[in-house]
Amino acid sequence: MSVYYRLHQDKSTGTKRSGKWYARMVPMGVVDTKDLAEIVQRNCTVKRSDVLAVIEELVETMRDQLQNSKRVKLNGFGSFKIGIESKGAATAFKFNVAENVTGVHVVFTPETTKDHGGNRTKQFLQGCKVEELPLNAVIKEPEP
Repeated sequence: MSVYYRLHQDKSTGTKRSGKWYARMVPMGVVDTKDLAEIVQRNCTVKRSDVLAVIEELVETMRDQLQNSKRVKLNGFGSFKIGIESKGAATAFKFNVAENVTGVHVVFTPETTKDHGGNRTKQFLQGCKVEELPLNAVIKEPEP
């Protein structure tokens, strides 16, 4: 398994990146919740319908806990929290949510592990290989 890339030239002007070539990851499809449930079913004794039920409940429960200002940690996976985007106020007294909070977003931090040398690796990047997309690869868009 590899993460595929294509080369992309930065065409912006007036920056240090102008004209340079960079790798861009090329997704080779989408795996949704149902696909994951099918794979999990093949790899263990739990039925697909049970996996789907647990994932659906997990999403709902995580949303509730995140919106209750909790960090949600899934051991072996990573942690999630809500991040707040805001504009500065001249003083603490002048700060108010309606004027200064401009948005919220979810922050995901993958779990990391340390090897014998003390090097940290993010959970989903352990053993990751990167290679150029084969020239004859066809990328199919999912049907609507």
